[in-house]
Amino acid sequence: MTDKTNSPDSMTIIVSLPVEAATRALGAALAAHLEPGDFIALTGDLGAGKTALARAIVQARFGPGGEDEDVPSPTFTLVQTYETPDLLITHVDLYRLDDAQDTRELGLNEALDEGAMLMEWPDKWDHLPASRLDIVLTLAGDEAREARLTGVGRWAARLREISPSLKP
Repeated sequence: MTDKTNSPDSMTIIVSLPVEAATRALGAALAAHLEPGDFIALTGDLGAGKTALARAIVQARFGPGGEDEDVPSPTFTLVQTYETPDLLITHVDLYRLDDAQDTRELGLNEALDEGAMLMEWPDKWDHLPASRLDIVLTLAGDEAREARLTGVGRWAARLREISPSLKP
């Protein structure tokens, strides 16, 4: 972890991800705190690691051996749903959509009511929950990435709780 900022209802931390294993570790740390109704917004340029982080979260939620679960990018299907042992997770990628109205047919509100949601390109959805975890991924070298996590609402307290475990 390289930086931390606080306010009463939000918390921001920056996590260095020098190798892919660090991305998987971040995904596992977040997965342990994921609950029904949670929304994680994944933002960043193409190739910044949004799908890799989402995959790590989903696989960690499957428990031991979860890294063997097939978790493809939903770039073409738009929505992938995973029934982990204790939580339904919907992974959404809105990259190919041009209009926010196109999301109405995807059943996103219903999916969020039933479980947790990981969304890539969330700026294309006009119903972002007020309580959420925003993650901005940026390239920081050949393999290295940096993740800026901002927890709002209930995610602010969770980030305070897990931030010590995210130190390198």
